[in-house]
Amino acid sequence: MNELELKKTANEVRKGIVTAVHAAKAGHPGGSLSIADIMTYLYFEEMNIDPNDPKKEDRDRFVLSKGHVAPALYSVLANRGYFPVEELTTLRKLGSRLQGHPCIQETPGVDMSSGSLGQGLSAACGMALSAKLQKKDFRVYAVCGDGEIEEGQIWEAAMFAGFRKLDNLCVIVDNNGLQIDGPIEEVCSPYPIVDKFKAFNFHVIEIDGHDFGQIEDAFKEAEATKGCPTAIIAKTTKGKGVSFMENQVGWHGKAPNDEEYEIAMKDLERIGEAYA
Repeated sequence: MNELELKKTANEVRKGIVTAVHAAKAGHPGGSLSIADIMTYLYFEEMNIDPNDPKKEDRDRFVLSKGHVAPALYSVLANRGYFPVEELTTLRKLGSRLQGHPCIQETPGVDMSSGSLGQGLSAACGMALSAKLQKKDFRVYAVCGDGEIEEGQIWEAAMFAGFRKLDNLCVIVDNNGLQIDGPIEEVCSPYPIVDKFKAFNFHVIEIDGHDFGQIEDAFKEAEATKGCPTAIIAKTTKGKGVSFMENQVGWHGKAPNDEEYEIAMKDLERIGEAYA
């Protein structure tokens, strides 16, 4: 895909996110929208995956450590062909494959159940170490929230990854600056994030998480880095693409009503028209 195609696809992913959360009348749109561009690049360009064979042995693995933004994962999986886009409207409904947090047993394309914040990076480290021990060349990607990295288990996993030189592991921190209780620097500041990961022997790259050129360059640099894991610190906008959600902490974990849904979809339609 070229950059314009990626932008169009990411916009469709955002429409899916808003549609799913609205249909569920619950969910986490803000952080789902902020990570949509990186998720789009991962699933449409970066990762070795096959929607027709979700469990193929040599596939790259993905762990959504901040599992509450499952709508972003579900929307990108649907748009990539793992299941029908129409199924997004079943989010959080009884009997649906698309529950509030990712479930490896139920959802095609999900490599790890997640939701308890701080735990996903440990699972990703296990996958990366397994690949090393079995002399397999698949890569492992994990998306963490900038509020999530206040959890101590994240740093235990980071210490392990650096010590074990897991250069097949790439951690992406969605640095949108807001968590459920407010700005991250006011709740329990994880800054300086870059210095912390460097202290745990990571190669660190800082990018604009909405710039596909920077996203592409960062993942190529991560692949080329040997002898240590990589952390990509992606500066993003919470609620990206929806005018009244952008940089608003109140949209961390609530669904738009019918009127708000219409405004949100019109915002995204306008963005899509600009890419036509």
